Amino acid sequence: MTEYTVIRSARRTMALQITREAQVVVRVPYRASQWDIDRFVEGHQTWIETHLAQRQAYLAAHPPLPESALAALRAQAKTVLPQRVAFWARRMGVTPTGIKITSARTRFGSCSARNSLCFSLYLMQYPQEAIDYVVVHELAHIRHKDHGPAFYAEVERYLPDYRRCQSLLRP
Repeated sequence: MTEYTVIRSARRTMALQITREAQVVVRVPYRASQWDIDRFVEGHQTWIETHLAQRQAYLAAHPPLPESALAALRAQAKTVLPQRVAFWARRMGVTPTGIKITSARTRFGSCSARNSLCFSLYLMQYPQEAIDYVVVHELAHIRHKDHGPAFYAEVERYLPDYRRCQSLLRP
């Protein structure tokens, strides 16, 4: 059986998680017995093996970057992203209140309620089209704070092939 870590909390159900580091975590209610947990894990062994293999393959293909590479990506982002934001903001007729570069790993960009934009330095590892998609996506949030039909109509207005650009961001 697969090795796993148990996290007990005030929940009602059991859940499985594969972490970013390819570890198996089982989240369980306080009252769950070890026998119930083992049975739950055994019953989901196929799911665990499949998702663990996918995560391990991803980690093998995308090893962690050394500090020097992260610094280079940050420097590149600080040069490229403000230029792309300025270009698209002029075309879209919107004005962000600020731009910030982060080292976020789970999202490429965000737009705050005050229209301040954040972009991940990891975005620099993707093609220009993907970068432009994220910039347009976040700028569209200045007008539309949700992901409703009007929001996607706004994105499509400036990037008619946004779905293809969006697909470039998937691993």
